[in-house]
Amino acid sequence: MTSKKYNKTNFHKHTFCEFIEVDAATIPNIEWHYKSKSGSGYCFAEEGVYRISNHWGRAANCRWRLISSSKTSSNSKINNSQNRIGYAKWTDFYPNNETENFFYVEVNFDTKEVTFQHKNNPNYDEKAVLRNASETAKVIRQIKEILESDTWAKYLDFDDLEQLRKEIILKLIQTSTSFAEIKRSLL
Repeated sequence: MTSKKYNKTNFHKHTFCEFIEVDAATIPNIEWHYKSKSGSGYCFAEEGVYRISNHWGRAANCRWRLISSSKTSSNSKINNSQNRIGYAKWTDFYPNNETENFFYVEVNFDTKEVTFQHKNNPNYDEKAVLRNASETAKVIRQIKEILESDTWAKYLDFDDLEQLRKEIILKLIQTSTSFAEIKRSLL
């Protein structure tokens, strides 16, 4: 299967991409080639695109994430009130829509951060179940509940809550078993 090639004429149509944040000082003479209706600027390069914007995440029919270069800032908590510049190679764009099973869930147990990735990501290990956008969002909500509270564990018998959290989350990520079914199996 050949993957679609993205360029300046089609990167903004139903794509998923992670842009890497760029310090404006490293590109002082950048020329913005296009400005969108929402105010985002784009500079096209041979290998990819720079985007300056105050909104990341959902952009029209795309899901574009900004990965912060700051060591102190969390990647999932980008402040959408100030302009930030990101760069992505054309090869970093992947197809996106609401119905196909393009996404999988990732969890950083140390930072308790949950996110989703695209199946075309070179780091995909094929252990995680692929889901469509709404199913992925549902699993992320459930995992956040498991990480952030302990009310869900009220009637379960366990010795180590952190170990139980990890086991349940891995089952949610790597199987199609529902949270309710997983809890029932632990009663």
